[in-house]
Amino acid sequence: MDEDVLSTPGHLISLAARGFARLSESRLKPLGFGVGQLPVLVALQNGKASTQRDLARFAKVEQPPMAQMLARMERDGLIERTRDPADGRSSRVVLTKAARQSMPEAVAALFQGNSEALAGFTDAEAAQLVDLLKRLIDNLDQIADAEVLLRD
Repeated sequence: MDEDVLSTPGHLISLAARGFARLSESRLKPLGFGVGQLPVLVALQNGKASTQRDLARFAKVEQPPMAQMLARMERDGLIERTRDPADGRSSRVVLTKAARQSMPEAVAALFQGNSEALAGFTDAEAAQLVDLLKRLIDNLDQIADAEVLLRD
């Protein structure tokens, strides 16, 4: 076999993702956050989502894992749930005051980690990497969506 499977983009991106996850986790944990909670925290902070369904869609996870994550986040004092005045069957999710106060430090820690990880990259290279990764993610999402349609 001439090709090295360990040098494929998929494998290298997986290694990079695990490295970023370890780095982020070590910096977020002292602040009371977990790296897996990041999409939820950002969505709530920026007003992108406020229901479990919308958060699951935003984070690209299924409803059951999102429900479990939100339960842990509520237990840990990161979120609060309130009844949705427009729909009594659902609830709105908001960050607690403590979570809101810790978010700027968490965001700064994540940006610092990214800066350190991209040491030696020019600004143009870093921007190109982000652009390429976004395009790759779009392609993967399209493939996944097409496969769901074929199964249904």
